[in-house]
Amino acid sequence: MNDTIASISTTLGVGAISIVRVSGKDAIKIVNSIFKGKDLEKVESHTINYGHIVDNDEIIDEVLVSVMKSPKTFTMEDIVEVNCHGGIAITNKVLELLLLKGARLAERGEFTKRAFLNGRIDLVEAESVMDIISAKTDKARKLSMNQLEGRVSTIIRKFRQELLELLASIEVNIDYPEYEDIEVMTVDSIKKEMKNIRKKLEKIVKESENGKIIKDGIKTVIVGRPNVGKSSILNRLLDYDKAIVTDIAGTTRDIVEGEINLDGILLKLVDTAGIRKTKDVVEKIGVDRSFKELEEADLIIMVLDNSEELTDYDLELLDRIKDKKAIVVINKNDLKRKLDINKIKNTNIIEINTVDLDKIDILKDKIKEMFNLDEIDQGDYNYLSNVRQITLAKESLAILDEVEEEVKREDPVDLIEIDIKRIWTKLGEIIGENYSDELIDQLFSQFCLGK
Repeated sequence: MNDTIASISTTLGVGAISIVRVSGKDAIKIVNSIFKGKDLEKVESHTINYGHIVDNDEIIDEVLVSVMKSPKTFTMEDIVEVNCHGGIAITNKVLELLLLKGARLAERGEFTKRAFLNGRIDLVEAESVMDIISAKTDKARKLSMNQLEGRVSTIIRKFRQELLELLASIEVNIDYPEYEDIEVMTVDSIKKEMKNIRKKLEKIVKESENGKIIKDGIKTVIVGRPNVGKSSILNRLLDYDKAIVTDIAGTTRDIVEGEINLDGILLKLVDTAGIRKTKDVVEKIGVDRSFKELEEADLIIMVLDNSEELTDYDLELLDRIKDKKAIVVINKNDLKRKLDINKIKNTNIIEINTVDLDKIDILKDKIKEMFNLDEIDQGDYNYLSNVRQITLAKESLAILDEVEEEVKREDPVDLIEIDIKRIWTKLGEIIGENYSDELIDQLFSQFCLGK
């Protein structure tokens, strides 16, 4: 990290302003070499300076240059931002000049990576930077802001401190058993502490599921036989005609997707090809894709036709989703019933139709109920929110299970201490107190350029 990096930090295209960001020990010197105006090496930190970007005697653009000197910057290095006019040619030319003067083109997420490696932010805060950029709902924005402000990290740090104090007490007992004024850490006393630890860790894991829903939304796959009304339900949920609807069975041959904001949570809707045996090669590919989407769904909406009897395919599909989070929608309830509802074992059954506009609200309310969206709405948004963070929390809980088994067996205290320290270390990985270079490279490679 001894070199100086540069990148365009705004989306390329026609706009009022583009920003080219430079960070590193030579940032001010490099920008100053192509800037005509005040001497940037002599201006005060955190000032904006008017002038021109020049290539020898040619004026390239009229600009405003922000100078921010270390350590009070995002990367804790000298940072210069060139605010130029938002044309593609102008922005690329400014970047080209900076690279010719000695800057290196930044990798994806390298500015944020430097902020993390220099101790400006922790790993949860770093991940939240990209989450803020990609947030599609107000709840997702709030969640990302809480993480960026360090509220989630503070919870993890307090928890780790409590574990550290427990470990210190155990160490004192092991190393200095002759002292009478210290609390004796027996297996029974550790057992008591474990109950307190489990309560807090389970709370973190449970609430992390809320965080994942807020950040990633709910992938909702609509399945069923051809012509039961799947596409009509998709169109009603989206409130516009996304999918083609006809009376011809097998009209939907591929995946049709859409998104809606359901009380601040993104519902990612997937309408699948009707599931049935078919000799049509194209339709068969669509059916195979339907089964793949089924396995990856957070929620399955299985649609049945109220005006038709249950078929073997219906029963087979009902059996396939019995252990998944699913809603069975009996569609076309405005028609005479031929379907035998007693054969359906799933407990989440609703009846709707797509003729009456308000009937779709029954489905929306059921989704809210199943995912406790009202509870999430009243939350404080201090949640873990991505697979990496949640996996580490669950792994910590699994280690806690091992510790409790060791306590039951009355294993030696020094052996129990080793696994308690594993929990402490695992929680440290969430906020980046310990990490591998491979993890950091992979994580920041997912960021956009210039961030």
